[in-house]
Amino acid sequence: MEAVITRVALESGAEADWEAAMRERMTAAERADGWIGGSVLTPEDDPNARVILGLWQSREAWEAWHRDAAFRETTERLDGLERDPGTATWHGVVYGGGRLDA
Repeated sequence: MEAVITRVALESGAEADWEAAMRERMTAAERADGWIGGSVLTPEDDPNARVILGLWQSREAWEAWHRDAAFRETTERLDGLERDPGTATWHGVVYGGGRLDA
């Protein structure tokens, strides 16, 4: 299992539209091969930022998801809502507690 984390900066006032599009994207990702789970977080110290955490079986599965029509459609919707779309960083998972295998 691998984790990919991206911190994005939103345009002021775009929070609700961005969150709706991202919720749709994350829901669609649940059907993607290799998807394990994920979260979208708001940092306490930066209400215009969001941190996206995705858990994938492999980086290759994540890359395949980026070629999916649902991913591309939400990318178009997110364009203009983000001041900075961020850069994905990869992390090995040392402990993945919870019910990830449920």
